[in-house]
Amino acid sequence: MKKYFGVILLISLFVSSCQKEDPIVKNDKSITTDQIKNTVTTGNWKITYYWDTNQDETSNFAGYSFNFNASGSVTATKQSSPTITGTWNALGDDNNTKLIFNFSAPTNFVEISDDWSISEITESKIKMQDISGGNGGVDFLTIEKI
Repeated sequence: MKKYFGVILLISLFVSSCQKEDPIVKNDKSITTDQIKNTVTTGNWKITYYWDTNQDETSNFAGYSFNFNASGSVTATKQSSPTITGTWNALGDDNNTKLIFNFSAPTNFVEISDDWSISEITESKIKMQDISGGNGGVDFLTIEKI
């Protein structure tokens, strides 16, 4: 029995180390608002991942190109579709640095109107998340430079 105790201990340690961690990643203010502004206003962007509560809704933004202007406006364009306009801002709040989107229409763009906590940023990719107000679920949004 003692022979198996070590094997059982190793297996239990391995299984416990493979459990998923909390999906919420909070940045620690090491991401600055200036870094966000300088990154997002360079080039055009597309949404490569949007998880809304319990489902992937990335396809709602297929073909759209986003241009973030330094003045705080954002335009989303897609061939043979009307241009969609909104606003954006970057700010520090609750020990997080956030990227805020505000669109008044259409519905799928209104859904991404939120204050997104940035969990990762590079020159070509920004990963964000938001805890949904009503149900406590976590939404995820990733944009990448085109």
